[in-house]
Amino acid sequence: MPVITCIDDLKALHRARTPRMFYEYCESGSYTEQTFRENTADFDRIRLRQRVAVDLSDRSTASTMIGTDVAMPVALAPVGMCGMQRADGEIKAARAAEAFGVPFTLSTMSICSIEDVAEATQAPFWFQLYVMRDEAFVDDILARARAAGVSALVLTLDLQLLGQRHRDLKNALTAPPQPTLANAIDMADPRRWRWIAEMLATRRRTFRNIVGHAKGVENLSEIHNWTAQQFDPRLDWDKVARIRDEWGGKLILKGILDPADAGRCADLGADAIIVSNHGGRQLDGALSSIRMLPSILREVGDRTEVWMDGGIRKGQDILKAIALGAKGTMIGRAYLHGLGAMGEAGVTRALEILRRELDVTMALCGERDVRNLGRHNLLVPGDFEGSWQE
Repeated sequence: MPVITCIDDLKALHRARTPRMFYEYCESGSYTEQTFRENTADFDRIRLRQRVAVDLSDRSTASTMIGTDVAMPVALAPVGMCGMQRADGEIKAARAAEAFGVPFTLSTMSICSIEDVAEATQAPFWFQLYVMRDEAFVDDILARARAAGVSALVLTLDLQLLGQRHRDLKNALTAPPQPTLANAIDMADPRRWRWIAEMLATRRRTFRNIVGHAKGVENLSEIHNWTAQQFDPRLDWDKVARIRDEWGGKLILKGILDPADAGRCADLGADAIIVSNHGGRQLDGALSSIRMLPSILREVGDRTEVWMDGGIRKGQDILKAIALGAKGTMIGRAYLHGLGAMGEAGVTRALEILRRELDVTMALCGERDVRNLGRHNLLVPGDFEGSWQE
């Protein structure tokens, strides 16, 4: 086992130990992948202001997100097919998040179901909803989430149709994998024996939130056709309001990349909004999440919490987002690299790495409490925001 000191170390193990189609599902974007790349690269344009001769004892990274105490201002983002990165992946990630003290978000397109995760954990988790054409399915899955004690609904707004993801198409991505020659050769790599053994041992190998719950979907062949037809292109603000009313609990709106849309979310009474471009997997050519964060904060003010998702690979990235004004952040690929590398222990290791980097960087910036971070801790280039014209 190599010495693991950063997320990139976990990423290298993830790539070696997980079949190519699932690793590349994690580590890719749509079309040219410009937005996917800039989500991380734009963090590097923001520099940190070093301060010295400050009492740095009794430091704290603890905060809150929509009233929930968190060990650091981070939640695990919803990720489709998480259970294909490692067997029972959603359960393993949820357990690691619970033990560490940060929220876990389960995707509609998860391998493990709402009920699977609820049975395996004690703390309430969040559930992410994709709006489908089948309104009966939407009503049913919301009822299932309430019955499982889900404490917040994350409604994704930027996936009314799929952006083209070249690598997923070329890899013939499915869950479970299609028995093609290319897939067989790839999985014959001896470094993947643990992945294969764990997958053979679990009964959770398909989309358990959907199979057996959606009308006419009883097996894998049926789910592909159903999913292709079900993402609702008619999703508008009226539907968002209807889902808000039906849910009746805490609501987080994800996929916001425009100040006008952010304002609408605040008007609808969202408890939080997530500045996000779906990890660069939808509209290629959109600006990075971190670049759009300041303008969205100016629009929303204190009407709702603003979080940021996309490109976070270091504790320094978390610090920069919080210092720019975000109340919280979400991580996807950073914890998936840990999951694919080492299962539940890998997710824990990813969280430990991020918190350690956040703590040390915060201290070297002269701060003892993550809640005191602000623009005074940053050096932001003049062209970073406000330089783009419609």
